Amino acid sequence: MLIALIAKDKPGALQTRLDNRGDHLAYIEKTGVVAQAGPLLDDAGNMCGSLVILDVADMAEAEEWAANDPYAKAGLFQSVDLTAWKKVIG
Repeated sequence: MLIALIAKDKPGALQTRLDNRGDHLAYIEKTGVVAQAGPLLDDAGNMCGSLVILDVADMAEAEEWAANDPYAKAGLFQSVDLTAWKKVIG
């Protein structure tokens, strides 16, 4: 099951993102369930959120992955939405 995780950072939290980026990327590598991922950008080109496509068994697994993401544990996000997603192109 593919799940799109769309997270928006808290205002002014770029340093929190930068401070936890290495742990976040290591978590992605370690868990092995991320099909695609990358930061969302603001008008100035600064990272301000995340788009992650998870390939997991069910929504509960996606929720667990999201809760254990080092970014989430650092309090980076203002909001996190998890939505089932269907790949059509690419």
